[in-house]
Amino acid sequence: MKVGVYPGTFDPITLGHLSIIRRGAKLVDRLVIGMTTNPSKSPMFSLDERVAMVEREVAPFGHDIRVVPFDCLLMTFAEMQGASLILRGLRGVTDFEYEYQMVGMNQQLNDQVETVFLMADAALQPIASKLVKEIAIFGGDIAKFVTPAVRDEVVAKVEARRS
Repeated sequence: MKVGVYPGTFDPITLGHLSIIRRGAKLVDRLVIGMTTNPSKSPMFSLDERVAMVEREVAPFGHDIRVVPFDCLLMTFAEMQGASLILRGLRGVTDFEYEYQMVGMNQQLNDQVETVFLMADAALQPIASKLVKEIAIFGGDIAKFVTPAVRDEVVAKVEARRS
């Protein structure tokens, strides 16, 4: 069985993420969405909220997709999942420069796990979770960037913080 891992914080999951997941799931028998706890980021949603959000959003895809939290090196997590592939989405040159460095480091840790890059769909390339949150915090409409359910959750979180 070919297993791939798509790691990220997904805070919140965007249409760009969902596009990569939908396309990436076709490349493997099982896609594990690795929900990381990145200490350098201050997430809007708790880990449990993000896991539930992603599980709900990928449920209709019909592939073997699992959402698994992790708090270790990506390559350690990939080994634990039996993965032979790391899936990464690219929006542009800046993403590529960062990802290129990460691939080199990851290959030093485990050269049996390949990294595969998928370019974001052209219409979705500017979408970033960080920007989605900023737009919502300042009262902008995020409907073009996330699903309706995620939009509602982000708006509710922003309103709760204002209260």
